[in-house]
Amino acid sequence: MLNQSEDTQEVITTRTTTEAEPQAKGETPQKVYEKEKTIFRTNQIVWYILGLVEVLLAFRLVLKALGANPSVGFTSLIYAITTPLAAPFNGILGTFATGSSTIEWSTIIAAIVYLSVAWGLVYFLDLIHPITPKDVAAR
Repeated sequence: MLNQSEDTQEVITTRTTTEAEPQAKGETPQKVYEKEKTIFRTNQIVWYILGLVEVLLAFRLVLKALGANPSVGFTSLIYAITTPLAAPFNGILGTFATGSSTIEWSTIIAAIVYLSVAWGLVYFLDLIHPITPKDVAAR
């Protein structure tokens, strides 16, 4: 008799049901999808802008290191676009110059800071509402 009671007890404990919680209470699946899509798109835009800024700063760094002529159109365009991006970091570390070549540490620091800010922003958005490309594509 004890055995049967233990079996009954075991059957009762294994018969548990779980109900799936909706992703966002009170919101329709379409609204949830639109919110996820918007957050995912925002992450993509942040990374795209960062990539553009990093490429421009890399051009500036290489042109300065090679001693490019600043009066040439492309070089002056790159310097004009990137000077405001690197300006907040001028003076943190000096520049290293040999002949016409210059290594601007401010440009390197700017690239690191902008990468950190973009990563922090995307990470913050991911903390608020985690989303993966797989989630967006699955809907």
